[in-house]
Amino acid sequence: MKLAEKYGDKPVEELPMLFQRILQNTIRDHYRRQAVRNAWTSLFSSFQPGNQEEEFDPLDVLTDDENQSAPDAPQPSYQQKQMIALIEDALRDLPTRQREAFLLRYWEGLDTSEAAIAMGCSEGSVKTHCSRANHALAIALRAKGVELP
Repeated sequence: MKLAEKYGDKPVEELPMLFQRILQNTIRDHYRRQAVRNAWTSLFSSFQPGNQEEEFDPLDVLTDDENQSAPDAPQPSYQQKQMIALIEDALRDLPTRQREAFLLRYWEGLDTSEAAIAMGCSEGSVKTHCSRANHALAIALRAKGVELP
């Protein structure tokens, strides 16, 4: 439907590639939504007491004993933002497939098989792309003065 609605005026030769990209993006979006939904469902279900028939609101029982909702101190927060900016810059320099594999596996939290489905390749390819991305990122970050453990 998306192909027909948005790209009906495109030449026939371009349609297979457009369809492939739409399909990949749709699958990727599905897995992202599913991961977020599962995280929230499991998080909130762990707060619900067993065998309770009345409506339950998890926000009624949440506590913040260690004051985790307080904002970070300025210095650590600033350093974290700088580190994220360095990583994002290094990610932009990666080849497309390596960046895609890295983001799906480590930032989106997909396992190897889910990432392979989203990327339209084999699990071995995902592992190879992730490994190469890790090595390239480590080199790029070291070059910028970031010490990795």
